[in-house]
Amino acid sequence: MTDLAGVEQRWAAYFRWGPYGLLAAGTLLSLASVDAVGMSTAERYTAVVLVGAAVVLQLAWGWWSRDRPLAPSVPGCCYYFARAALGFALSWCNPFFAFYAAAGFVGPDRLVRGRALQLGLLCTAVTIAGSQAGGMPLHGPLNWAVFGGLLCVHISLIVVFGRLAAREEERTRIQTGTIAELERTNAALQQALDENAALHAQLLVQAREAGVADERRRLAAEIHDTIAQGLTGIIAQLQVVANAPDLATARTHLERASDLARHSLGEARRSVHNLAPVALADAGLPEALKKTVAEWGERTGVRAEFTVTGTTEQLHEEVAATLLRIVQEALSNISRHAAASRVGVTLSFLGDEVILDIRDDGSGFDPLAVPARTGTGGFGLPGMRARAERIAGSLTVESEPGHGTAVSARVPLVRHD
Repeated sequence: MTDLAGVEQRWAAYFRWGPYGLLAAGTLLSLASVDAVGMSTAERYTAVVLVGAAVVLQLAWGWWSRDRPLAPSVPGCCYYFARAALGFALSWCNPFFAFYAAAGFVGPDRLVRGRALQLGLLCTAVTIAGSQAGGMPLHGPLNWAVFGGLLCVHISLIVVFGRLAAREEERTRIQTGTIAELERTNAALQQALDENAALHAQLLVQAREAGVADERRRLAAEIHDTIAQGLTGIIAQLQVVANAPDLATARTHLERASDLARHSLGEARRSVHNLAPVALADAGLPEALKKTVAEWGERTGVRAEFTVTGTTEQLHEEVAATLLRIVQEALSNISRHAAASRVGVTLSFLGDEVILDIRDDGSGFDPLAVPARTGTGGFGLPGMRARAERIAGSLTVESEPGHGTAVSARVPLVRHD
């Protein structure tokens, strides 16, 4: 659109100053050829008056068109034919004034349309052909024959270039429409991208809020399943100690109560550790996962390996926290139920998504037989799947009794703000 505006500005500049230049060229050549052409005194004075009229006409046109768009109009048509008439009259006085008349061939469609345009081009062709044939008036059959031949050539050129101009105008119109459609499409696309960015930000906020609620439910469930049960067991053992018939029996139940207390303390520490992703506070996700897997392997005695593939990206904090939670929950499930001897965790950066794989060679299970999550049950696989889905991801589980388990989470790669 900027190029089209520049073209229109150049056309406007030509119509303002171009005819002055052509008139000056014709005037200078006519002055130099006064004697050679044989201009009479009357023709000389007439030419002076006509040149002055041409200048006045051009000044009037420049004043009228100064603040108006260049397009066919009644004033434009009057200007065009007045200029053509002056060009014809000047060329009658001296053939070299045909330079000024030739202005009628340049951009006439920007001043006149339809039959008026064809008539104007014909008038210009007559003026130019007459000047090229030796000047007007024509004398003798030879001059008329040359004039007729030249006029046919000019008319043929007008027809050919007119058709080319029509095709070019149609092509320009199509291009202009295409550019306008592309601009509308780009604007709609940009609006869609802006809306998508806003929706994505809203999704992450909702995921964070939902994650807080899920953490509360998970912590409540773990307290119920582990710590509360451990405290109940401790109370039961202490009640037996209070009624023990001898010291040996009391010591035995005290040791059991002590073991339960240690186990409950470990569970409480694990729950607090999992409550917030502190591992992400000072490191990126790959470093946090590597540390988490290594510490888990040392604590459980299971061989655990962590691998990163692809080009590492700094992920959005909600995405990183979600993947870390999934790994922590998966490792917790493995230590509780799988009896595995080897665990592998792989973090893969693949273009526009991140894939997290956790594999073990444990006892495995039937995924279809996993009980539904309850209000008092553990977090487990449903919770891991819910975490992934909250950030527009997915989680799949492949397992078979006696053949280990593979958990895979796919989430969008959202970079850190």
